[in-house]
Amino acid sequence: MILEWLFTFLVVYLLYKLIFDFVLPVSRATSQVRSKINEMNRQQQQAHNQPADFTKSSGKTASSAKPPADDYIDFEEIK
Repeated sequence: MILEWLFTFLVVYLLYKLIFDFVLPVSRATSQVRSKINEMNRQQQQAHNQPADFTKSSGKTASSAKPPADDYIDFEEIK
């Protein structure tokens, strides 16, 4: 009779330790990782949907960086 109680107590204790020391922390960590991934995806979507300001400024500098027409020599003219 006492052995049955001891065995039952041991099984219940091991299940308690398994659930509260392993299952719950893993499930919490998994939910935190999922929420961080969802947040990162949302930020990427927002960044993708917004117009990029740096392309406008880089487009202006690229057009102003063209050499003047006087300095340009056609390839065929070089001997």
